[in-house]
Amino acid sequence: MRLPSLSEIETAAETVYATMPPTPQYAWPLLAERAGCELWVKHENHTPTGAFKVRGGLVYMADLAKRGARMPGVVTATRGNHGQSVAFAAARHGIRAVICVPEGNSVEKNAAMRAFGGELVVEGHDFQAAREHAELLAERESLHMLPSYDERLVRGVASYPLELFRAVPDLDRVYVPVGLGSGITATIAARDALGLKTEIVGVVAEGAPAYKLSFEAGKPVSTDQAITIADGMACRVPEPEAVEVLWNGVAEIVALTEAEIASAMRAFYTDSHNVAEGAGAAALGACLKQKEQNRGRKIAVMLCGGNVDAALFRDVLAEV
Repeated sequence: MRLPSLSEIETAAETVYATMPPTPQYAWPLLAERAGCELWVKHENHTPTGAFKVRGGLVYMADLAKRGARMPGVVTATRGNHGQSVAFAAARHGIRAVICVPEGNSVEKNAAMRAFGGELVVEGHDFQAAREHAELLAERESLHMLPSYDERLVRGVASYPLELFRAVPDLDRVYVPVGLGSGITATIAARDALGLKTEIVGVVAEGAPAYKLSFEAGKPVSTDQAITIADGMACRVPEPEAVEVLWNGVAEIVALTEAEIASAMRAFYTDSHNVAEGAGAAALGACLKQKEQNRGRKIAVMLCGGNVDAALFRDVLAEV
């Protein structure tokens, strides 16, 4: 996939800013002390949907509206944040949004998608199964299939790393969680568009290692399952285009245990009083895991979302 240019990212950012302001990046002193480095946090948990995905949804839906696409609605599959983005953006253009989620999906993310105007369909045991059902609905009902990974989504999402790189110059390394790949490919796009040398490190869960396996193999590698509390990273079938971008653009991909993800969620809360969902805390978890490598350096982590169910977060905070 061709990565967007600087002018294309800036144009997409204008679309995003018509709805929401840029998000902040803060250097929390307790987190820096814990990490042993100068540490910046990009707060994508501060968007209207509580996650970075909304930027891509706004740009994608604006493009559909601009082209005058005629269809009875759009359909997509999600574990939550992408679905909130689609519902939120579709409502702004009066477009019907059908959203497929797997069984046992986040109760509170499901509620948010409905509240934003999405029509929820529960189908399948995991994201991939829900995605396949969305494709069937698209064909059956002549709905526009809105993917979770697309150049337009990446273009919109790239507005947030662009903000970070311009606000915090000379970063040595940035950690980015990997779900289907829009966040990390957007970060690569923004870095390259600005001509920076910053290292980008991807982060996955040990229970959902498809992108780490794919990066190491140099080609897409699927897994039989993807089980993790970080539902935003619960991918078992990677996007070939994203794998190619990662292969050429990241330094490495780090895998975290469930305990390391939970520990990072607690660290965000105790050190900054921010709520991070599993995927949102993963970048910090990887930074802490590589503490010795990062000592004395200037590092940033992407807090990509804060949409975690209260019951799960309560259990995480109760752990020792």
